[in-house]
Amino acid sequence: MSNELPRTYVPFKDWKRPSKQTEYTKETPLLSPDGKLLAKGWARHNYFTYNRDYVKKGIMSRKEWDFYTIDDGKFQVLVSFANINIGGYVSAKLTDLSTGEVIVDAIQYFLGANKHVPPVKGDRPNRYKDKIGKAEFDFDTRETERRLWYKKMHKGKLCEVNVSMDILPESETITTVLPFDEDETRYFMTTKQMCMPCDVTFRYGDYVYTMTKENAFCAMDWGRVNTIHKMVWYWGCGSTFHYDADGTKHSLGFEITWAIGNESNATETAIFYDGKAHKFGAVDVEKFPKGRFMEEWKFISEDGRFNMTMKPTLDNHSDVNLLVGRMNCHQIYGIWNGDVTLDDGTKIEIKDLIAFCEYVENRW
Repeated sequence: MSNELPRTYVPFKDWKRPSKQTEYTKETPLLSPDGKLLAKGWARHNYFTYNRDYVKKGIMSRKEWDFYTIDDGKFQVLVSFANINIGGYVSAKLTDLSTGEVIVDAIQYFLGANKHVPPVKGDRPNRYKDKIGKAEFDFDTRETERRLWYKKMHKGKLCEVNVSMDILPESETITTVLPFDEDETRYFMTTKQMCMPCDVTFRYGDYVYTMTKENAFCAMDWGRVNTIHKMVWYWGCGSTFHYDADGTKHSLGFEITWAIGNESNATETAIFYDGKAHKFGAVDVEKFPKGRFMEEWKFISEDGRFNMTMKPTLDNHSDVNLLVGRMNCHQIYGIWNGDVTLDDGTKIEIKDLIAFCEYVENRW
């Protein structure tokens, strides 16, 4: 991959990205019948009506995914589905976060754009149950819970994953629609949902790993996009329980994504506190991390509401090169410290949170 970055990336030293934060509060068409983007902004729920038949497609430009990352600070579980127009995959993966060892990556590929089509909303009650090759899965989202199940014979052993997560009543998410200036039919729409405590049982042959809702959280990354060929992004998130001085327990999380497309109408940045989204402005790192991923990351936001540092402990690096496309991802896990500020001005200190931020270079 060329070292040249897309022009959508703006280094911190040239940072001039204050946004209008255009919020949508009711159902809105995403695309016109000829594929042009109609909506640009963000919402606390996915109010953007997606019609996949309206998407103006290149060979791999239309991509649809349901991606769940779960960790308890010791291990990471990934359960995911993706359709990238020419085909896709469904998978379950278990990684040791202390060493980076992949215990198992049970993945099943498929060909064809229309054989396996996921639901059009990620944060509403829905169910996606399917069988692809040797893999079976069931992603069942309800008002206050979500269950994930996956099963596949992998290298002669049965891989089976069961996840049960809590969703706070009336929980808010963040959905953003970001355009690309290069083409009015290209866009990036994702929904991120944090702060979902999880019970997990991951079996692979005789190996069993479990997580509990006391210390394991899921982050959902749901995407329906139509992208330009070459881009970069950062994505960071974390969830925890926060306790007041009197011992009252609250859910607390954050979502930071940036460098994708035009952010003049919205940034994919929010703090989540007891299920409510507290929107803040653009975020970046003081030093471009390429070549120094294991050095300390200092995050800063344009409005001063997100002040965090991450001391890296693991570069969970992956590089998928399929010739027609490539995803080179440095997912950096580390220890986060700092403070965040809610909409009412309340400042909350975060201490020693295990979370990640990734830097990705893409050609797909």
